[in-house]
Amino acid sequence: MTTTAQAGATTAPAAGRRVTPTGRLILPADADRADWLTARRSGIGSSDVPAILGLIEQNPPLKVYLDKLGHDVDDAGEAAYWGNVHEEGVARRWAMQNRSVIRRVGLVSHVDHPHWMTTLDRRVTECPLSEDEQAPCALEVKTRSAFKSAQWHSGAPDDVLAQVLWQIIVNGYEHMHYAVLIGGNDYRQGTVRRDSYLDVMADISAAMDRFWTEHVIAQVAPEPTGDGDALTKLFRRLHPTRSGAVNIDGQPEALDALLDYGMHQRAESEAKKAKTSAKARMIAALGDAQSALIGGERAYSLEPSNAAPRVDLELLAERWPDAYDACVSPNPTERIDIAKKFKGGI
Repeated sequence: MTTTAQAGATTAPAAGRRVTPTGRLILPADADRADWLTARRSGIGSSDVPAILGLIEQNPPLKVYLDKLGHDVDDAGEAAYWGNVHEEGVARRWAMQNRSVIRRVGLVSHVDHPHWMTTLDRRVTECPLSEDEQAPCALEVKTRSAFKSAQWHSGAPDDVLAQVLWQIIVNGYEHMHYAVLIGGNDYRQGTVRRDSYLDVMADISAAMDRFWTEHVIAQVAPEPTGDGDALTKLFRRLHPTRSGAVNIDGQPEALDALLDYGMHQRAESEAKKAKTSAKARMIAALGDAQSALIGGERAYSLEPSNAAPRVDLELLAERWPDAYDACVSPNPTERIDIAKKFKGGI
């Protein structure tokens, strides 16, 4: 069997050439990132799939839609950065552990459905599971926080599984491998087989085609679903400055949202007051004790809290202005301010 050191010895395929059973190369792996970002907007990639399916609350379908229309909504943070940094090391670990050969490919699209796209992390040129070493398959590489460890106990979590299944769909593979580094020191690997997910893949294909035609092609934005904080961050990036006013008289969705926000705001305020009152009564019941018992067992106790230290920013700015400038930066945000007339409803 060929060694891993020979993985980069072959000539890289040219754009337009079929590189998988059903996939054609659009851009090589060493293409400029700006070109890659532009090209992937002409289709649905594997990282878009779990977002469109609603499997990642922090990455709502609306964000995918806006990205495809060319809006600047790419806010990849530290997790994405370190994922890219560790990708090569995790891929090499998989190749060595499985005595296999891998190579980078690039952006691939389906020969019959050009809007089906995926960027393969690594193509496997010698599959460790097959007697025929040339059986076509690929490797998906992930890095995850240690806090996500439990999600991998039974194999790949749903969001990663959706990505891998999309890669199987686009490339016509019978199976794909995955490797994940969790918390920087916990390596795991597995295999996803086409035969086990035929109905799921049919549903994914239908959902992706529906999203592409009914939203991207038609330029009709999907509903703003998902995590509220993620959506707020998305709109902040989309509209960094605001001015003027918009009439929402004829927008039932906006009116319903206003009613819902007011209702939940009042409930939140009442719940906070009730919680604070209950806390005071619990502390009063302790007297000078630290713990309260029920049936001889601890029910609750008053424990020291490692809260963040309070900083007098005005004093810092007055006495040590250089330190203030070096350590304190603006943190712009926004809040909903409901006019007094509409706080009780519309």
